[in-house]
Formats: sequence, C-alpha cells, structure tokens
Amino acid sequence: IKREMDNFRKDNKGENVSIIPGNDILHMTGVIEGPDGTPYDKGTFRVSIEVPNDYPFNPPKMKFITKLWHPNVSSQTGAICLDILKDQWSPALTIKTALISLQALMCAPEPDDPQDGVVADQYKNNRSEFDKTAKFWTQTYATNDGSPPDSNAEAAASAAAAWPTWREANS
Repeated sequence: IKREMDNFRKDNKGENVSIIPGNDILHMTGVIEGPDGTPYDKGTFRVSIEVPNDYPFNPPKMKFITKLWHPNVSSQTGAICLDILKDQWSPALTIKTALISLQALMCAPEPDDPQDGVVADQYKNNRSEFDKTAKFWTQTYATNDGSPPDSNAEAAASAAAAWPTWREANS
C-alpha cells in the first residue's frame, strides 16, 4: 500500500483525482473532481476508502462521503455500484484506477445496474430533470458558491504536506 501511495503521489500529473491520507494506512479519503461537461462539473467529491487486510486480492471498500445524485450511487448512504469494486476486481488494479473508474462512471452512468432505483428511473425517463437535479446536488453539496470548497490542487498540496508525517507514522 505504501508503494502504491508513493507512486500515486509521484505520478498524479494531470489527473483529477487525489488521495488524502487518513490516520492509518488502511483508511484514506479520495478526492474526485467532477468531470467537465457533466452535471458534476465544478464539484469536488470525497470518497471514503477502507483498504482490507488482504488488499490487493480484494477491492478497497469505497463510498461517497459527498452527496451525489447518480444512478449507481445511493443518494442516502453513498454506497457505490461498480463492478470493479465487487466481482470484477483484479489484484492488478489500484486505488488510483478505482478512483479514475468512479470519475468515468460519473460521465457514463449505468442505469440498468442501479444502486438507486429512483435516480436510475429519472435518468432513463426524464433526463433533463435528472441533469437539473444532479447539478443542483453538485452545487449544494460539492461546491461553495459555485466553486469547489478546496480545489483539487489544494487537496493535492494538503495531501503532499501530510505525506511525510503519515508515511513515518505508518512505516
């Protein structure tokens, strides 16, 4: 996990995802910038990440902390329906690829395999209302007056500043 986090920090150029270390090596927070051209644009979304003891043979447990109006995310709990976080996980995948996959899911929802049936129904049957609701939720929960509460650059700088202390504590 330490090596993966070091590689994530070093190789995270141009990515719109980052990780903020937690109190221990098995708990962290992912930060995903809302994809351009989607109702999530300009939002900053936080994801709770719990790494199991048998990682990378089993996937990390992830759920959105930031409320998100999306067919594959529970609007109540933040639970995520994504195959690579369940039965399609491979030890070749990483936490970074999982976060990038979540960002891709924000661009291309899978309403036929929903986590939230109400949201999926709205997505399939009233797309303009879905877009309007998703954008409202983004502005309400993932931004502050239309701008991210802390930009991805600030989150990355915060994570980089915390990294040496976190790494020493978890060595």
